[in-house]
Amino acid sequence: MKRSVVSLILLFVSVAALAADSDRKHVVLDPSSARSAFPFSDAVLVANMFYVGGTAWWDKTDKPPADTEEEAKLAMEALKRVLESQGMEMDDLVSVQVYCTDLSLYNKFNGVYRTYFHEKFPARAFIGVASLIRSAHFELMGIAVRHPR
Repeated sequence: MKRSVVSLILLFVSVAALAADSDRKHVVLDPSSARSAFPFSDAVLVANMFYVGGTAWWDKTDKPPADTEEEAKLAMEALKRVLESQGMEMDDLVSVQVYCTDLSLYNKFNGVYRTYFHEKFPARAFIGVASLIRSAHFELMGIAVRHPR
């Protein structure tokens, strides 16, 4: 009896995983950009969950802005742009991870970050790292939930 229950549970989990995989939508905002050559999507939508990969200040200059507040704003705008590509908004975020190369920028980043949300903020981690691609100071990841409007 126990074995058959375990087998049934495993079967259910496998079927649920397959169903979720068939509903998976990979989002690449600009397929013509150099970033499209990398082995990742900008985001992945599975059912009503939207997983946003690392966003930063990406532009054609290959150098981050000298002003870290401007860089934070550009990173937040990139996150917002990915969400908007699927008809979502910043308030749909339930979790955000901020990777930062200099933890002394915490307050500067927060000053920019708080302007992108209304009353309730998503859960968040601010994680110190040694370095980021293209000398960025910030890289953001997020999870959003699509709500019926």
